[in-house]
Amino acid sequence: MGALGAALLVLFALVTWQVAARGPLLARDVALAARLRSGGLPDGAAELLADLGSVAVVLPVLVLVAGWAGWRARTAGVVRWWAGPAAALVLLAVVPLLVVPLKAWIARPGPPSMAGTGFYPSGHTATAVVGYGAAVLLVSPWVCGAWPRRWLVVGCLVLNAGVGYGLVRRGYHWPLDVVGSWALFGALLVGSALWWRGRGGPPDG
Repeated sequence: MGALGAALLVLFALVTWQVAARGPLLARDVALAARLRSGGLPDGAAELLADLGSVAVVLPVLVLVAGWAGWRARTAGVVRWWAGPAAALVLLAVVPLLVVPLKAWIARPGPPSMAGTGFYPSGHTATAVVGYGAAVLLVSPWVCGAWPRRWLVVGCLVLNAGVGYGLVRRGYHWPLDVVGSWALFGALLVGSALWWRGRGGPPDG
């Protein structure tokens, strides 16, 4: 899993370099965005998918899952039952601390329907990756069987893919804005998963 985190960081560096330097990959990015905006899901469905990456949706979900996981850990006799839920919420709080400076530094102009700059990386994508991913990390130790845990991960990946697609389909972001966030915050989530694994499941201090 450490190799996956490293690969995601390399991908983030490459994508960021292309966006910051206005490299040749941007032409393909624009062409792909045009194709995705021209068809696919109806506007309403795409808007719903994009909204699933908003803090207003992700934060309550993570708070509920963190509360449930904390309760399960406490009833199971875990000493520091609060450590996992607290770490998950802190992880979500880190998102704007990374996204905002990067947006200001890269200053990428938005798609045709959006005014101004500061679209790379996508904040909605980052919020979805960290929020839903952290929720899976909290729930997984309490799920019996390897296959149900794998399906949790698959469901999280599909949900995040839907959020990214919705953002591009509705013209809120370029595809590389989404890919950059997937890479950076996916690496952050992998690091968190390694921390979880190092404690053998629910953090017990």
